[in-house]
Amino acid sequence: MPELRVHLAALGQFATLVFTSPQGTPLRHSNFYRHAWMPALAAVGLSGVHFHDLRGTGNQLSAEAGANLRELMERMGHDSTRAALIYLHSSERQRAIADQIGKNATTALDPKRNQSGTYVARDRMEES
Repeated sequence: MPELRVHLAALGQFATLVFTSPQGTPLRHSNFYRHAWMPALAAVGLSGVHFHDLRGTGNQLSAEAGANLRELMERMGHDSTRAALIYLHSSERQRAIADQIGKNATTALDPKRNQSGTYVARDRMEES
């Protein structure tokens, strides 16, 4: 982040592109991929990761952090829920939801929870 802040400050307030070629023109995919992306992946020991994967990962992390569908749509710049839902495919989140449903059902079905105060008091007396 500190490097990005310095970079943005150097661009000035009227810059339209955050990252450009050395000549200040838009980045071309082939040049960016070969001169920036591949060396960056090698530096951190990754391979087979596509630049667009960052978008999906960021959106997934946002969803897991609690962003609702409207917030995800705003972050991604999507107008349709269908486009935003493409990025929501976490099996971990599904597991967490299922676990919570199980806990809620167990609590709701607990016979002691549904007893009157008299029965709860009797149960406590019997336990002591």
